[in-house]
Amino acid sequence: MLYYIKTQWGDCMSKTVLITGASRGIGNACAREFAKAGYKVAIDYNKSEDMAKALVSELQAQGCDADCFKADISDASQVKALVDWAQQRFGTIDILINNAGISVAGLLTDLSNEQWDELRGVCLDGSIYCSRAVLPQMIRNHSGCIINISSVWGVKGASFEVAYSAVKAGIIGLTLGLSKEVAPSGIRVNCIAPGVIDTDMSRCYDLKALADETPLGRVGQPEEIAKAALFLAEAEFITGQVLGVDGGFGM
Repeated sequence: MLYYIKTQWGDCMSKTVLITGASRGIGNACAREFAKAGYKVAIDYNKSEDMAKALVSELQAQGCDADCFKADISDASQVKALVDWAQQRFGTIDILINNAGISVAGLLTDLSNEQWDELRGVCLDGSIYCSRAVLPQMIRNHSGCIINISSVWGVKGASFEVAYSAVKAGIIGLTLGLSKEVAPSGIRVNCIAPGVIDTDMSRCYDLKALADETPLGRVGQPEEIAKAALFLAEAEFITGQVLGVDGGFGM
């Protein structure tokens, strides 16, 4: 039994996870969870440089091989630079977590073209660019895992968040289509659809009211999404699935 545990730990230690938007929120929790499980952690950030570097220092102090890189994932050229850096720095990217996202709330009739371009660019285009960039190496290795972070609104839709619902639904479509396309190459693609999670992005809403609407009677924590991501990273016979982690909110 001891030999088995050591072997499994060694397998984790050889793997690298790249997490977009990892300086805070769900991405930050994923970085901590994967580091705790023995993975090497590549952190993408765009604006929160101090937070990203602080996270890297914390993980390194715990013995994790971690590093960060600044990239706006809505820009395909910056995504290429990010993936090139991660592959050179860590040798391979075994797991990609497409987590980076922003939110725009309000009536669709009030949505500007610029807001739509930014929302789609970060949430959907970025997920496509990052997936496209890591796939050649994963295909060569005949191994890899992509985990996309969508939203309960991508499943149910939400008034006043129509555009956000649309891009998050697009991420689900990306997951379902890509999982079929790359499965013959030994690559798995899954999606997490979080419910109301206590992050900086959600604190502009009435979290108590949303907790009351959640069957479990509370909002979720970023760490609960991170645990689901780790499960999907290691569940070798699961692909093409959308896992709702929402306390029953999406029922």
